[in-house]
Amino acid sequence: MGFLASRWRRARSLMHLDEWGLGGRSFGTFITWFLLGGDLYTAYTFIAVPALLFGVGAMGFFAVPYTIVVYPLIFIFLPRLWSVSHRHGYVTPADFVRGRWGSRALALAVALTGILATMPYIALQLVGIQVVLDVMGLGGGENTNWLVKDLPLFIAFAVLAAYTYSSGLRAPALIAFVKDTLIYLVILVAVIYLPVKLGGWGHIFDTAGEALKQTNPVTGKPKGSLVTGEQQYWAYATLALGSALALFMYPHSITAVLATKDRNVVRRNAAILPAYSLLLGLITLLGFMALAAGVKTNGNAQLAVPLLFEQQFPGWFAGVAFAAIAIGALVPAAIMSIAAANLFTRNVYREFIRPDATPEQETKVSQLISLIVKVGALVFVLGLDKTFAINLQLLGGIWVLQTFPAIVFGLYTRWFHRWALFAGWLAGMAYGSWTAYLQEVPGKPGTHFGAQVAKIPLLGETGYIALTALVVNILVAVVLTVVLRALKAPEGEDQTRPDDYVADASDEGVRKDSPELVR
Repeated sequence: MGFLASRWRRARSLMHLDEWGLGGRSFGTFITWFLLGGDLYTAYTFIAVPALLFGVGAMGFFAVPYTIVVYPLIFIFLPRLWSVSHRHGYVTPADFVRGRWGSRALALAVALTGILATMPYIALQLVGIQVVLDVMGLGGGENTNWLVKDLPLFIAFAVLAAYTYSSGLRAPALIAFVKDTLIYLVILVAVIYLPVKLGGWGHIFDTAGEALKQTNPVTGKPKGSLVTGEQQYWAYATLALGSALALFMYPHSITAVLATKDRNVVRRNAAILPAYSLLLGLITLLGFMALAAGVKTNGNAQLAVPLLFEQQFPGWFAGVAFAAIAIGALVPAAIMSIAAANLFTRNVYREFIRPDATPEQETKVSQLISLIVKVGALVFVLGLDKTFAINLQLLGGIWVLQTFPAIVFGLYTRWFHRWALFAGWLAGMAYGSWTAYLQEVPGKPGTHFGAQVAKIPLLGETGYIALTALVVNILVAVVLTVVLRALKAPEGEDQTRPDDYVADASDEGVRKDSPELVR
C-alpha cells in the first residue's frame, strides 16, 4: 500500500514539496482524522505507555490527560498557523518563524531543533517493531550476535525508507486507514476478552497492585502503585502539561495539519480526535493486564504487551495484534522522516545553500534527507538504553518544546524581540539537555539520559525537565526583550498581515506562492 500510494489522488508530478511532502494540501476531515491519529498515536502508545504502567504503575497514566489537554489548545492556535502558512506557501513551522520574525538564525534554530527532536521519536517507532519481531522469535534476543539481534531493525529501516522515498506523505495517509482499523479491532477485543480470561477487572487490579508493591531490587523501594503518591503529583502534572504543549510543536504533527485543504478541517479534527484518547485509556490498561497475567519480561518492560498477546491469544489473533503494532510504527515514522526532511530542505538547503533551488531539486533533497534522518534514528536506538523506551519520546519533548515561544507566541504578537527569542531558545535547550544528561538509568551508575524528570529549581519538587526548561526559555526571552527594546535594537521584517491569520482556502487573494516570491 505504501508503494501504491504514489498513484493515490495522483498529481501531475510528485516532484514538488506541496505534493511529496504535504500530499497536495488536499486532505479533508476524514483522511486527516486517520492521518493525525496514525501520526499522534504511535508505537509509543501501544508499547511504551503500557510498559510504563507495567513497570511503575499509575504514573504511566499521564499520557491520558495530556492527550485530553492538548486538543483545546490546538483548536485555538493551529487554525491560525494553517491560515498564514496556506497564504504564504509555508511548508514548515520554521518557514513561519522566518516570515514572522524576520530572523534566519531563529528559523534555523527551530528547524534544527525539530530535526533533532524527531530522531528519538522515529527511534521509538523502530523499537516497537524490534520488540514485536523479537517476541515472534526473529532477532535472537539480547545474547546473540549484534547483527542478528538488530537485523529486524535494519529490515524495518529498509521498508520504511523505500516507501517513504517513493510516495511521500500519501503513503502514511493511505496506510493509516489499515493501521487504525487494526488497532481499534485489537483493543476492543482485548478489553473484552482478556478481563474475562483473567478473572475480571477486580482481579486484574488486585493482582497488579500486589505485583507493584513488591520491592525493586535496584532501588530497594516498591516498584510502583495503582495510584500516584503525593510525592509524584508534580511529576505527573508536569509530564501531562509539558507533553501536551510539546505534541503539536513536533514537525510531523504540523506537517499533517498543513496537508489539510482548509482551516475548518483543522478545527473539526481538534473536536473529534479525542476519540483516540478513549482508545489510549484502554491501551494503557494492558500494562495492568500483563501484571495480572504474570508476564515475565526479564527486565525489559517493552516486551510486556507483545508477550501478553502471545501468551493469552490464539496465534492467528496475536499475529493481527503484532501487525497492528508494526504498522502503528511505520505510519508515524514515515510522517516524521518527511517532516524532518522538509525542515532541512526549506530552512537549511534553500535558505543557506541554494536559494534558487527549483521545486524538483527541493523534493529530491527532501527524499535524500528523509533517509539520513532514519539513520540518525537508528543511532538513537542502538546507542541509548531502551529499558523504558518512553524516555526517547520524552527526550525529544524537552528539545521541541523550546520552539513553543517562537511559533505559538508569534501567532498572536510581535512584542518579543527576535534576538530575545533566540537567546531564550538557547537557554532552554542548554538547561534541558544538560539536566536530562545528568539523569542516570536506575541501577546503572555512570549512564545518562535515564529519566526525564528532575528537581525543579527553587521549588524542590520533581517535574518534567521540558516544562522547567520552557519556563527558563520564556523568562530569558521576556527580560531580553525589555532590554533590547530599551536599546532600540533592530527588529526583523514581518512578512505577514493580520488578515493572513484568519484566511481560508476559499478567500479571494490567497497567495500560494513561496515566501521568497512574496518578499
